Amino acid sequence: MQQQFIKNIPFSQALSMQGLIDYQPGKVVSLTLSQRLDFNMTLFAFEKGEGISAHSAPGDALVHILDGKAEITIGDEKIIASAGEVVVMPANIPHALDAIERFKMFLVVVKPSV
Repeated sequence: MQQQFIKNIPFSQALSMQGLIDYQPGKVVSLTLSQRLDFNMTLFAFEKGEGISAHSAPGDALVHILDGKAEITIGDEKIIASAGEVVVMPANIPHALDAIERFKMFLVVVKPSV
């Protein structure tokens, strides 16, 4: 059997990224699509008022907002990102995300080779 690097998503189909994850009241929902030592892909759905507190990561993170609107804090800078927009959060810089309105995002983290 061939090793699969992507999981939790059907292969060989055209799919709506937004439709792969659903909102849940009062929660942040995540769906891991790939998790490797050097690379991660995850979908998130945030209800309004939910968020992820400040933290840093060892790799650059690219966030693609699929639906809704988020406030993304990177260091001391605040960015408002809406559906269709992309924000890069640099490695080792504290960042946080807060749902201004409920939003879904696709997160890709690329880490240094081990």
